[in-house]
Amino acid sequence: MEITKYNSLKSGLETINFDVTDKNTTRFDHCPNDHDIHMITDVDGGLLISGCGYNYPFWIDDASRAGIDYSKQKARELIALCIDSP
Repeated sequence: MEITKYNSLKSGLETINFDVTDKNTTRFDHCPNDHDIHMITDVDGGLLISGCGYNYPFWIDDASRAGIDYSKQKARELIALCIDSP
């Protein structure tokens, strides 16, 4: 699957190819709004965090689903840390 993601290291968009499978992805069924997290996927040594809406997925280097305990809340906190850091 080809997808355009926001790369937090480069502060920009890039396109990658990967497969979403049950082995590399955790899905969250409850999405109360477009900004909520729909799934987290281990990709290329980092973590791809996809929202419920049409925003680009957010990729964070050196992170993993296991590293955040497969948690939707911890994924939100990780994004907030990356956005707030200079």
